[in-house]
Amino acid sequence: MTIQEFLQASNVIVDVAAGGKNAALRDLAGRAAALLNEDVKVLFKALQDREKLGSTGMGDGVAIPHVRVMGTDQPIGILVRLKNPIDFDAVDGRPVDILFFLALPQMPKGGVQLNVLACAARRLRDEVTIAEIRKAPDASRAYRAILGS
Repeated sequence: MTIQEFLQASNVIVDVAAGGKNAALRDLAGRAAALLNEDVKVLFKALQDREKLGSTGMGDGVAIPHVRVMGTDQPIGILVRLKNPIDFDAVDGRPVDILFFLALPQMPKGGVQLNVLACAARRLRDEVTIAEIRKAPDASRAYRAILGS
């Protein structure tokens, strides 16, 4: 699986202001609701519920918040670079400035959920990729960075 299969260039946003974890999750829920034709409150609650299970902050300033969504059969990603890092209860205690939201099918085919999460995590563990996303002057460059091109 490749990033292009679930992340469109139009779903990469840079320099988003978020006052904290809940504000960032609410922003992601709003963006996802528009893409998925879903209720923003339902998506926001699903994100909060997922975070209660354990933070999706994977360390090094990166988080991959994700939810399963009824009615979608394809995963959808949204990559957000925050203007300022926020506390996200990450495993390493560091603040987060890169969020990769994933909306995953409720009823996956062939382990698609794990494949999508693994693909995103692999790209976001790459130090060069993260550095390029952080210094990208615009969303287009951040998109090319996550693709590795």
